[in-house]
Amino acid sequence: MKFGKEFIAQLIPEWQTAYLDYIFLKSMLKDIRKSKEKKRKKSGENSGGLKKTGTLGRTFTGLMRRHSPRKLEEEVILVKNMQHDGKDSYETMFLMAAEEGAEFDIDFFNRLDLELNKVNTFYRNKVEDILDEAALLDKQMNSLIALKAILRDPDKSKHSVHLGTTQPSQELTTATSMLNRNKERYNGSAHKEVINEIEMSSDHSFQEFGTQRATLTSQQLEPVKVVRNVKINIMPETPRSTFRSILSDSQTKHFSKEDLDRGKQMLRAAFIEFHRKLWLVKSFSSLNLLAFSKIMKKYDKITGKQASRSYLDVVEKSYLGSCEEVGKLLGRVESTFTKYFTNGNHRNAMQVLRPLRKREKHRVTFLIGLFTGGSIALIAATVFLIRFFRIYEEGGVTQYMDAVFPLYSILGCIFLHMLMYAADIYLWVHYRINYPFIFGFKSGSELGYREILLIAMAISLFSMFGIISNLNMETKDLPTIPEVIPLILMLVLLFILVCPFKIFYYSSRIFLLRSAFRCMCAPFYKVLLPEFFLADQFTSQVQAIRECQYFFCYYILGAFKNRDTEFVDNNVYEIFFYVVAVIPYWIRCLQSIRRLVEERDPMQGYNALKYFATVVAVVMRTAYSKNSNDIWKMLSFLTSGIATFISIYWDIVIDWGLLQKNSQNPWLREKLVIGQNKIYFLAMIVNVFLRFAWMQSVLRFQIPGLHYKVTVTIFACLEIVRRGIWNFFRLENEHLNNVGKYRAFKSVPLPFQYGDGEDNH
Repeated sequence: MKFGKEFIAQLIPEWQTAYLDYIFLKSMLKDIRKSKEKKRKKSGENSGGLKKTGTLGRTFTGLMRRHSPRKLEEEVILVKNMQHDGKDSYETMFLMAAEEGAEFDIDFFNRLDLELNKVNTFYRNKVEDILDEAALLDKQMNSLIALKAILRDPDKSKHSVHLGTTQPSQELTTATSMLNRNKERYNGSAHKEVINEIEMSSDHSFQEFGTQRATLTSQQLEPVKVVRNVKINIMPETPRSTFRSILSDSQTKHFSKEDLDRGKQMLRAAFIEFHRKLWLVKSFSSLNLLAFSKIMKKYDKITGKQASRSYLDVVEKSYLGSCEEVGKLLGRVESTFTKYFTNGNHRNAMQVLRPLRKREKHRVTFLIGLFTGGSIALIAATVFLIRFFRIYEEGGVTQYMDAVFPLYSILGCIFLHMLMYAADIYLWVHYRINYPFIFGFKSGSELGYREILLIAMAISLFSMFGIISNLNMETKDLPTIPEVIPLILMLVLLFILVCPFKIFYYSSRIFLLRSAFRCMCAPFYKVLLPEFFLADQFTSQVQAIRECQYFFCYYILGAFKNRDTEFVDNNVYEIFFYVVAVIPYWIRCLQSIRRLVEERDPMQGYNALKYFATVVAVVMRTAYSKNSNDIWKMLSFLTSGIATFISIYWDIVIDWGLLQKNSQNPWLREKLVIGQNKIYFLAMIVNVFLRFAWMQSVLRFQIPGLHYKVTVTIFACLEIVRRGIWNFFRLENEHLNNVGKYRAFKSVPLPFQYGDGEDNH
């Protein structure tokens, strides 16, 4: 793989504009190459004497390069370090400006200087943020240790302790202190003293760090004094903590064992995210240094000049190349995490901090092909079985479609939704949309499009196997056994979903179940993106949810014994027919209200009104389906029309961020991940068209030659397709927002808040 493609593949998507613009610089080198080729063509063939002179000249030049390479390199470029506001700014002077075509070289080095200054400034800012966060984590650990001492032995908590030598974050604090001193050296260039370097791999180095730390914090502090102005800063994320925050006095300062455990858990998550941040910053530095080296070597190769060593020396001496604090701090964080969060088990700590990348397995691709081929074969066998044996010719088809078809349509809707999700993941990966970070998946635990496609095709295969088994038993005198096949399939899927063993993508199943549970408990849980994204998926599965109600009653009431569907006319069933349809929209409404209260964002209030309007529209359409008269029909059209137009506007303008009139891409947005603008316009048209799929339930439209149940399922599938399209552009917009704010880390809350007004994050 060429370095350009490898460089793009390895850069952090949210920081892509902060990296060295390797592709653009490479294009400038192509211009230099073209200029050199034109110069050669223009000079033409020299005479024999000139050739001889040229040969002697080249020989002399070669001798000079061998004897004094440094002198010749310095004659090509001269790089100056211009200090602006205590920060480095590099400017390169091209010393061969009199040459023909030198303007291309001058432009190249001017752009290279801009890139170096940009990368250097960004890296410096990130390191400074890391220093501040390291100091804050140290302060948080002090509070945690003091709180632990108080709860463990309240009587002895008044005795003074050396927090500088007993706190778990002493290595972290010492590294921070050294970083702050080095920071002064880089900023002012006035302090030239040598700071003793301490290797992070030896025990002796940690003892030396402990000695330095003791001198930095020589005072003795009492745990009671440490936590005197400390408050627990645990946000109400669960129903219990939500009610507790409402009923409890915000001024109380009684710490409990539960507060200690929760605080330790939050700090553990903060250390994991901080370690990830350190790794990303370190990789940013390494990849940019490699890119500078590659681009300068290409310049030397194209021009024949030896300018790379001079420029790369400057790059190595810059903050980007000479700052080693991130690597040292990584060692301190890993040591602290190992000692105090994994009970000294280094292997477990590394599994958490440095999870191995998931390797693609060939058997997944093989099973996808196997299940796909099996599904196609079973579909063909099903058609053949119905036509050849003439099943359901004498009215049996109506009974089968009314009673049995809804049982399998649930699996069909799930299959289609997973198929669309697999396509979304493929496109997100292709366009470098960082969906694992957006959803908050654990590193290495996210499912790729192949795994999702494998699950979808497995559902398809076993569903078709159930259908053909059902039809085959219809030809025999087995009245009850065929009816329990859908029940067996659903029970198997449910068992796999809730299986407590670490098989069948355990972490992904737990993540899905946890998110679904938080959705059902809205608004008592804090709303994060996975929760409201999953709730949006449920709003597109209303028909499948209604079929689940039918599925439950069909087997619980014993209707499967004789395919009796009279229970659908029961009053209680009809009430729940209303309720289950509005549950997904009501969940989204409650989630929006929760976010309105927490974030004080008025847009969440408007979003709640949008979903409430949809709830009203669904109720009106359901009422019209049960009571066919002109009043209900008019109300259905009115409410559904209002809700649809609001939803269309929200989809395109708010969720997708499109229809920006003054953007550089007219009527789209400033940044797009897809190069062809027509794709966005086509997606908007398709979204508008599919948003009106509800009209089928009002107009009672039926596809000729198909049963009404099939028509309803097809239109329900159109909504699932629309949701799949919406998913891609929704995450694209979220990703671009992260890119615009250079947001590549999660914001992890810290457990303690300080009364002095500082470090209250």
